[in-house]
Amino acid sequence: MAVDSAISSPLGPPASDKDAKALRFIEEMTRNADAVQERVLADILTQNSKTEYLRRFKLNGATDRESFKSKLAVITYEDLQPEIQRIANGDRSAILSAHPISEFLTSSGTSAGERKLMPTIKEELDRRQLLYSLLMPVMNLYVPGLDKGKGLYFLFVKSETRTPGGLLARPVLTSYYKSEQFKTRPYDPYNVYTSPNEAILCPDSFQSMYTQMLCGLQDRHQVLRVGAVFASGLLRAIRFLQLNWQQLSNDIETGVLNPKISDPSLRECMGKILKPDPELAMFVRQECSKESWEGIITRIWPNTKYLDVIVTGAMAQYIPTLDYYSGGLPKACTMYASSECYFGLNLNPMCKPSEVSYTIMPNMAYFEFLPHEPNSPGFTRDSAPELVDLVDVEVGKEYELVITTYAGLCRYRVGDILRVTGFHNSAPQFHFVRRKNVLLSIDSDKTDEAELQTAVENASKLLREFNTSVVEYTSYADTKTIPGHYVIYWELLVKDTANSPTDDVLKQCCLAMEDSLNSVYRQGRVSDNSIGPLEIRVVKSGTFEELMDYAISRGASINQYKVPRCVNFTPIVELLDSRLISAHFSPGLPHWNPERRR
Repeated sequence: MAVDSAISSPLGPPASDKDAKALRFIEEMTRNADAVQERVLADILTQNSKTEYLRRFKLNGATDRESFKSKLAVITYEDLQPEIQRIANGDRSAILSAHPISEFLTSSGTSAGERKLMPTIKEELDRRQLLYSLLMPVMNLYVPGLDKGKGLYFLFVKSETRTPGGLLARPVLTSYYKSEQFKTRPYDPYNVYTSPNEAILCPDSFQSMYTQMLCGLQDRHQVLRVGAVFASGLLRAIRFLQLNWQQLSNDIETGVLNPKISDPSLRECMGKILKPDPELAMFVRQECSKESWEGIITRIWPNTKYLDVIVTGAMAQYIPTLDYYSGGLPKACTMYASSECYFGLNLNPMCKPSEVSYTIMPNMAYFEFLPHEPNSPGFTRDSAPELVDLVDVEVGKEYELVITTYAGLCRYRVGDILRVTGFHNSAPQFHFVRRKNVLLSIDSDKTDEAELQTAVENASKLLREFNTSVVEYTSYADTKTIPGHYVIYWELLVKDTANSPTDDVLKQCCLAMEDSLNSVYRQGRVSDNSIGPLEIRVVKSGTFEELMDYAISRGASINQYKVPRCVNFTPIVELLDSRLISAHFSPGLPHWNPERRR
């Protein structure tokens, strides 16, 4: 259990009666975290007792923790894939859940290069909605007056498909934005968006972004907070404004919508919103035509109190750029969620990004924690350490999150590594450390070492006819460009300098690498425009030996040194760039379509 010195103080005075109810709920759940967890597990095991999956483990109706832990294995997605494939193919029997699987939520994590399919049930929408309803009551404790204006949030739906058995497969936020809970949400003065539903729900990313930006510009004085799901998404919106401000200001001046916006419901909706405003158009032109875009967010939206974006984990790389464009506005990370489950919220949302901790809400699922030793080789089922319950984790220690959900995931390893920072009442608070095994990430993409290795191998086949090979390589996620892009450093062995690979060949190598990467990366390149063309930088012979010398000079063991497959330490990136021979970008888009491979 928590020690006294680590327990935080009560939340504070609510902004309204509605907020008071929400804050009381948070207090009640976190004070009784262990009892709530016991009840949640019993509910899940009772509800799903007749499922094929649970019957396999011969629980015989038992709902206690001891029986559950002693009989059920800890699993990964690959362990569950046969059952998921059966459901996807149309088997409607109670395989994982007693309730019908309503759709699949596609994870940004991948298996065999394709998005993971997470089964979900209709009642999960209510559970997610409940967590969303707690966010503003907490934020109102820290930022007063949010009911006096609007939020400019850039929110988008992504492409969806159907499985062979007819179930929808789509990202969790697309599912939420298309749900009745979102579309018919009651008016809440603390949660008014500048973007109409029609703009958010438009499947064309250009039309959606254009109209959301247009509405945000029209309401510039009413905007009190600016946000997107990820930091990268907000920066893409700024880049979009840089590229399109002239057309946007023309629309504002004339009150006539850009003909490129062709979606009928969107045109009808914008027809009611867009009115001629020559003064605002002149202002937008003046600000956007200036050479420096430093502080552009507060210049255009002067009443903005904070940015609402995720800047933890891989998104931390965008903090300096956000600071540049916003003049250092606070960055609020409000909640912690995934396709598998919504987990908890940040009870101190205005803290520094490096201090963000999420309080797990014990009513969302049954949570267990696998002790994580950063340098351990992993474990087999025979040598697995004992999992720790929610209230028994220890401050300062790292754990991998393991969940059991109402939708039928049992003792499922999510792959997130969390560090315990303290407790709120008896519920622990966690700092998100990283996703397991992720090497490169620009947006929602997650590329691991094995994928990168395969991509390099496939691309290097194009060098064979030039009697050239890749001696060594590393990578870097370059987020100074918008959108960000992958940079791959290659040191080549060219055996015949008279027949060395040309710029065109190396460009094709870039494209071959992109075609080898997972479907989330390829969708980011082709459909979402959230990732820029991959770049190969060829460095001089001997560069990677210099890299090793540098690492050894900083204390690395010469016997244990391995070339890092990803670098982000500035002196190392500078060393690599100082040895640059040539740079080559992917000349086209990789293959991608929304249909899953069969």
